[in-house]
Amino acid sequence: MDTPFEITLQIVLAVLAGISAQVIAEYLRLPSIIFLLLIGIGLGPDGLAIINPQVLGIGLEVIVSLCVALILFEGGLSLELKELGKVSGSLRNLITIGTFMTLLGGGMAAHWLGEFPWPLAFLYGALVVVTGPTVITPLLRQVKVERKVATLLEGEGVLIDPVGAILAVVVLDIILNNDTNFGYIVGGLAIRLSIGAAIGGLGGALLGWFLKQASFLTEELRNLVVLASVWGLFGLAQTIRGESGLMAAVTAGIVLRALSVPDERLLRRFKGQLTVFSVSVLFILLAADLSIASIFALGRGSVFTVLALMLVVRPLNIWSCTWNSTLNWQQKLFLSWIAPRGIVSASVASLFAILLTERGINGGDAIKALVFLTIMLTVFVQGLTARQLAKLLGLTLDEATGLVIVGCNPLGRLIGKQFQEQGESVVMIDTDEEACRLAEADGLRVYLSSALDANVLEEAGLSSIGTFLAITTNGEVNSVVAERAAEEFQPPRVLAVLPRSDAEKPLPEVKRKSKILRPKLPIKTWNTYLNDNAVQLGKTQLQADQLDEQREQLNKLAADGDMMPLILQRDAKLDIAFSKEGWQAGDTITYLLHDPTPQLIKRLSGGRRTGRLIAEKLPQAEPAAQPAVAETQPTEMPKRLGPPNPTPKPQ
Repeated sequence: MDTPFEITLQIVLAVLAGISAQVIAEYLRLPSIIFLLLIGIGLGPDGLAIINPQVLGIGLEVIVSLCVALILFEGGLSLELKELGKVSGSLRNLITIGTFMTLLGGGMAAHWLGEFPWPLAFLYGALVVVTGPTVITPLLRQVKVERKVATLLEGEGVLIDPVGAILAVVVLDIILNNDTNFGYIVGGLAIRLSIGAAIGGLGGALLGWFLKQASFLTEELRNLVVLASVWGLFGLAQTIRGESGLMAAVTAGIVLRALSVPDERLLRRFKGQLTVFSVSVLFILLAADLSIASIFALGRGSVFTVLALMLVVRPLNIWSCTWNSTLNWQQKLFLSWIAPRGIVSASVASLFAILLTERGINGGDAIKALVFLTIMLTVFVQGLTARQLAKLLGLTLDEATGLVIVGCNPLGRLIGKQFQEQGESVVMIDTDEEACRLAEADGLRVYLSSALDANVLEEAGLSSIGTFLAITTNGEVNSVVAERAAEEFQPPRVLAVLPRSDAEKPLPEVKRKSKILRPKLPIKTWNTYLNDNAVQLGKTQLQADQLDEQREQLNKLAADGDMMPLILQRDAKLDIAFSKEGWQAGDTITYLLHDPTPQLIKRLSGGRRTGRLIAEKLPQAEPAAQPAVAETQPTEMPKRLGPPNPTPKPQ
């Protein structure tokens, strides 16, 4: 009999190995499951024999059950129902139709290619139905694909986990009881899902109500109350009907997120940390318990089985379930490729192997080996190629275009018009009614609202737009709305302009300490110049042989307050050019140049500049068009102004 010290040592070693794998993965920016599998196998009995999960006995099953419940709860807590609504049709199809397509496709591949008997083949098909948030979420955090694609993958990973786990339990019951009645499959699945959803939904609602009322709780105690409640709901559902606890955990997380409990962000952070810890320990223990010999004993047919699942079953699944959606072929192709299996498949397969062995049924270890082979191939191949494929298909957020501008002042409107005339999507937000009317008169899409309203930012399309620019004359407002936008929608580029007065000397650029760039600009001064028509708009292309000289000249003009770089164009892509860091040869810079020449002298001289700020190395600037001021009668303003797809007016 194993001593308490040996059991304690195994847990300690698993924790150390798991966290070490997470640190390595974070440093190398690769999916952590890769290193968890490698280190787990390397430290297991087939490797250095340092970690032996069999020492834990039945305790391993307890650890697996509680950790999986916590992982699924955290997945449900991270789901945003508003985001899921955009892909609800496709997500519903993936959870229903897609589940049975994977069950049938995976079962046929395991039988015909892997030479498994039909019962065990369909058990494999049920086990690989799930994709898993523990793999998908870190992968998407590194790849950063379009929000719609990420939402669909995250939603599928969270919601299909309990469905797949319960389906696998039902299939296992059929094998153990020799009952192949199709009604038994559907009925058993429906009963467990219904019981779990009811307990989780009611429990999550009661928990949310309690957290809103219990203002006396400290942050630490609040988090522990949630943890105890999750495990309590899981245990209650398991007691009423076996394996319904997973659905209860997911549902409780979704309901709690929908209720917007106090300090929800801190709660999600705490649960996220627990999830990383749980995944680290579980994968180390389960990988260490894997027999490498059992994987090699499967033969080449097992590899063909996994390849069929990846290259045939998954694409058919995606294209069938999204045929009537708004997804384009690039998005569908990426979804077809990304379906790594994770901790739920591994844990359930490990438990099933034990149950089948106890009942005297051969094949438990082979099924476990095939599931782990599936995890390895999907994680290694898909995880390592996801970023390259997303870039090739143009689905990364770094490739996202469009601009949301907070501040309909003259400078903001000018930037918006320049982007829109280049074919970019532009949306402007302001609380000033007259400023919104001027922006609408320029053909821009406008929202008369506060940029702190997440619904307005959502309707403006910030979840799929590349740049967020806060350029009001209030620097504090700009910082606050930029922080909110970065936290809620995570656009690739976020700028919060910090205005400075004319009397201040030019300050150095604020370096990017976080995701938000905060340039210091005299916004009020340039708005005055624009209103007085005392500016000229020009462009210059940086040449390789004159790059340093051109940079120096542009920087001097900007530092003197005579020029403001506006837009950087590189390889047909537009970006805000307030920051002069990173300018390269071949970049085209659109800039504003202060022209103090009086209007009368301009007209008498035929429009030629007579001021002192003619940049010798820059092309002659062209007069900047002024925003058209529409004379309208005061009327009640709608929240959104302008047509959905306005046609830009010529300058």
